[in-house]
Amino acid sequence: MAGTGPLNGRRRLCLLAAWAAAAPALALKGPASAQVRLSQAQTRAFQAWMLRIVSAQIERGPSPRWQHRDCAGLVRFAVNEALAPHDAKWLRANGIGTDRRLPPELDLTPTQAALRNRWVQSDGQAGHFVTALALVQNNSRFVSREIGQALPGDLLFFDQGDEQHLMVYMGVRIAYHTGTVTPNDNGLRTVDIQQLTMWKDTRWQPTVDNPNFAGVFRLSFLS
Repeated sequence: MAGTGPLNGRRRLCLLAAWAAAAPALALKGPASAQVRLSQAQTRAFQAWMLRIVSAQIERGPSPRWQHRDCAGLVRFAVNEALAPHDAKWLRANGIGTDRRLPPELDLTPTQAALRNRWVQSDGQAGHFVTALALVQNNSRFVSREIGQALPGDLLFFDQGDEQHLMVYMGVRIAYHTGTVTPNDNGLRTVDIQQLTMWKDTRWQPTVDNPNFAGVFRLSFLS
């Protein structure tokens, strides 16, 4: 990611409303506060499925079922598919084979299953679409500005003033979408955490001394 690379601040990665609150103020609020949560076992299964789904996009290319190709779109797709029943039909549709051990099923209750495609939008209404800003502000809770506090599946949020960007914490690496798709580039990337922490363009370093790094956020329905 050089100065002209996929995280260039001159490129608008997500079309969002202006960032209007400091990271610690992004507490869960409004209708999202009434959301049901997954149990600890379900949360672990969800995290494993989310990482498996994101990894599949990186390894095999984006699924045709993933239509909004940007940073928030990657998160929405991975979350919605992690909450889906992962039967044989689903595995075929998503190009995920059984050559590797699959995560356990979440075994969701009907109320928990209703979380799928139910994002709390900026106006407080629930719907299938949500911007990166509303995804963080209305559907996630602030964890820390210390990258060491992140768990797999957590979101890293960057604010560049008129541009915002989400990344997915994968454990050893971080996955993201540049927000730009060309015939020769699907926009999907992964980067080593240490590499990103020492990135030449300091705006993208996930460190406490970077004012552009809003912090680590966790989906609100997770335990």
